Amino acid sequence: MKIVLLIMLIAVFAGCSSNVKPWQKGILAEENMQLGGGDAQLTKVNEHTFTSKEASSGGGGIGGGGCGCN
Repeated sequence: MKIVLLIMLIAVFAGCSSNVKPWQKGILAEENMQLGGGDAQLTKVNEHTFTSKEASSGGGGIGGGGCGCN
């Protein structure tokens, strides 16, 4: 049982050990790699869901300090 747990932990933490190369960062910054996948309709639905659950609006743009200043 301990061996299985150890193997599972090694497998989980092995995924965190990869480094992103500088030439791969451009691919990760593309619009379709962002939350919502660049799909405007999906982004709108996600924003509506977050607004409904959090009982607040905004916060999806440029961040501020939470004090109302930008």
